[in-house]
Amino acid sequence: MTELSIRLPSNTLKRFLATKPFFLDVRAEQEYAKGHFPNSINAPILTDDERRQVGTAYKQQGPDVALALGHKLVSGELRQQRIKGWEKICAEHDNIHIMCWRGGQRSGLVQQWLADIGVQRPRIEGGFKALRHQSLETLAQPDKTFWLLSGRTGSAKTVIIRQLQNSIDLEGRANHRGSAFGQRLTPQPSPVTFECALTADYLRHSQQNLVVEDESRTIGSIGLPERWHQCMQQADIALLEVDIDQRVSHIEQEYVHQALDEAAQHGLTKEHVHQRYQSALLRIGKRLGRIRLQTLQKRLNQAFTARASHTAWIDYLLREYYDPMYDYQLSKKHQRIRVRGNAGDVSDFLDKLP
Repeated sequence: MTELSIRLPSNTLKRFLATKPFFLDVRAEQEYAKGHFPNSINAPILTDDERRQVGTAYKQQGPDVALALGHKLVSGELRQQRIKGWEKICAEHDNIHIMCWRGGQRSGLVQQWLADIGVQRPRIEGGFKALRHQSLETLAQPDKTFWLLSGRTGSAKTVIIRQLQNSIDLEGRANHRGSAFGQRLTPQPSPVTFECALTADYLRHSQQNLVVEDESRTIGSIGLPERWHQCMQQADIALLEVDIDQRVSHIEQEYVHQALDEAAQHGLTKEHVHQRYQSALLRIGKRLGRIRLQTLQKRLNQAFTARASHTAWIDYLLREYYDPMYDYQLSKKHQRIRVRGNAGDVSDFLDKLP
């Protein structure tokens, strides 16, 4: 017998999220866009416009009129279409839970309408609001030991992060590579969606030690939780040491060849990538200074327009900007370095942490 209402106190949230549940999120599109958990599928019972109409009726005429209007807006053939949509989603995902904002009328109605056609699925008591509250509590009180994977730009730190079992890929969750050139073609998630994903990742880890990449306070437009940033500033460091030729090669592969392939998949041209990187140079122009900025602009233009090598501008950018900046930052935390070496050595060390 399916438990039709699931209440998730903080001591059961970890066990629940470890099952990687799916969510049938029946909130309106704008609500969903502001924040949602991983594995959520948005299939609203009320669209943005319908929700606005119901909200206006609630404010002006009270809850009974608003409820009646909601039933009128979603009735007849439209209601049947939405039920069929939810039924299809439920058929594709056994481990799915119905959720709205507070776990009230909207998720309750969807649950009932599905039950009327023989489809029973549990709903989240307290809705997204309750899960969000517990997410914030979890992020504010991390109980794991943080380790930082550090290394100069282009060291392929993210590659190692994704290979480890005891790590969280912060840049992956933020959909940004973390540098001035790190913007991707698809938008970053909302801050709330990022934090929900971070919570799910965190609670699924059974190890006491957690490895994350050495990041600044923000990744693109996404800010790390304050307590996480504090933990990272105090964490022990595993330092990845990679020579500049390897780093240049890795950056060219990821930021040029992969970026061009990604742009082509979105119907964009090489010029789009070129313009993005020109804009990135301008964003760091003050710190570069006029001469270095002009040198980089010239080499970047030559690489994209004259089919010259991309290694020239990448090598110059590393030697003249990123490496000195990184070395200065590392000098302030060198006492926290516990291990250093190549990718194999550092990866083996981190992988053996309990």
